[in-house]
Amino acid sequence: MNSTLCLNRQGRNFTHNSFKNPKFFGSKQFKLQLPSHFIKFSKLKCFGNVNSRIGVRVPHHLRDDSGESRRVLSRRIRFSSNDAQFGSLPNKSGAESSSFAEFITSERVKVVAMLALALALCNSDRVVMSVAIVPLSLAHGWSRSFSGIVQSSFLWGYLISPIAGGALVDYYGGKVVMAWGVALWSLATFLTPWAAEKSLWPLLFARAMLGVAEGVALPCMNNMVSRWFPPTERARAVGIAMAGFQLGNAIGLTLSPILMSQGGIFGPFVIFGLCGFLWVLVWLSATSSTPDRSPQISKYELDYIMNKRQKSQAVGNNPETKIIPPFRRLLSKMPTWSLIVANAMHSWGFFVILSWMPIYFNSVHHVDLRQAAWFSAVPWSMMALTGYLAGLWSDTLIRNGTSITLTRKIMQSIGFIGAAIALIGLTTAKSPSTASAWLSVAVGLKAFSHSGFLVNLQEIAPHYSGVLHGLSNTAGTFAAILGTVGAGFFVELVGSFQGFLLLTSFLYFLAALFYNIFSSGERVNFDENVS
Repeated sequence: MNSTLCLNRQGRNFTHNSFKNPKFFGSKQFKLQLPSHFIKFSKLKCFGNVNSRIGVRVPHHLRDDSGESRRVLSRRIRFSSNDAQFGSLPNKSGAESSSFAEFITSERVKVVAMLALALALCNSDRVVMSVAIVPLSLAHGWSRSFSGIVQSSFLWGYLISPIAGGALVDYYGGKVVMAWGVALWSLATFLTPWAAEKSLWPLLFARAMLGVAEGVALPCMNNMVSRWFPPTERARAVGIAMAGFQLGNAIGLTLSPILMSQGGIFGPFVIFGLCGFLWVLVWLSATSSTPDRSPQISKYELDYIMNKRQKSQAVGNNPETKIIPPFRRLLSKMPTWSLIVANAMHSWGFFVILSWMPIYFNSVHHVDLRQAAWFSAVPWSMMALTGYLAGLWSDTLIRNGTSITLTRKIMQSIGFIGAAIALIGLTTAKSPSTASAWLSVAVGLKAFSHSGFLVNLQEIAPHYSGVLHGLSNTAGTFAAILGTVGAGFFVELVGSFQGFLLLTSFLYFLAALFYNIFSSGERVNFDENVS
């Protein structure tokens, strides 16, 4: 029968001479429990046939990505007597692999589930106006183009915060910044009815403040995923989080008409605002910023995450995260611009569909407001499902040996080229059911881009992923404002949505081509001087 030596520090080796040193065993850091007749420590160079166990506990420190040294509870890593080295991990059954059952019940999935709920609230709060804009326009006599300006007021605030918010996320971590973000955007949502009763300007200000607070949501998600998930699970984790993001659209679009019929136009704003406050309380009490700070995480899961993360880290010292990131160096690399272009096109299509599809179904296919909301919500549910499946496929490709760069390009191409083709099909739809089907295919395929550019942010710049996400989000917000406002003017001038959908398809093709030429899945050195 093999013996096992339990050593609580991963990768720490001790030689035979260390065991012969009396001071080694006199240290208070070690607790040895052996039968007195077992074996002399001076002969531990040969394990032979041993029938007992040696238990060693070592309190130690681990260093996470932010460079902070934190005390970690002592834990055990078991070694067979057949192992030739101290500090190795089990190959297949231990911390080297993770089963689906372990994954789905793990602490890291609890964290990403909370992130998914936050992103669901994020989109529910912003999409309410897409439904409420119809009765508000009728009540105030707003034109189609002016309705687009009211809806875009959210994006005015969203334009301001992503870069600063991304820098704060890199410096303070995703947990703290996310808590503040959800609290502020829930307050803005809750106060929207009061602002609308005052006048137009307070309403625009409340929606802009909603955008300011929500600008930190995706950088926080990326930061928490990079800290809690090893590289071979990150696309899957992003798929889960973004599933919540898309389901938030479906929840907001389907529940808003029901809540409006029961509690007036502003009923959904109050309900969703209160839900946000409840989420903050749970988030602060039930989650931790990093795995080694979590009191609930198991020893197995912590070993698994830390071991996988150490293997993926590049050799050399990690750069110290600064509150003011090196913007010039970040913008000097073409992989950065591939992400900026991808995010810009992603936001253009996302916000045009999000803001205008209820009006599209109402004006083109002549369905009432509640039916229009349902037809618009179905595609987002499809996007939530396909986004997770794309993440699973992406992680599988990488585990099977496909390069990260090629995997990201495959996912991005499916996401943009597939959506472009489906939007062309949407222009031919003759019924609301057919239109909803084409729209479901478009946004469903579009979700593949989450396993493209969105995960790619963590790979090319793990220490600047927050600010890099902020830069690309700001470009995306410019594009979203242009698309949301431009769609209203375009429809008024041309008289139909079809021409604008064809323009969006063409832009999708161009963005996919740019990403495939200039993107990279390898870590980019943003800390070298620019000549």
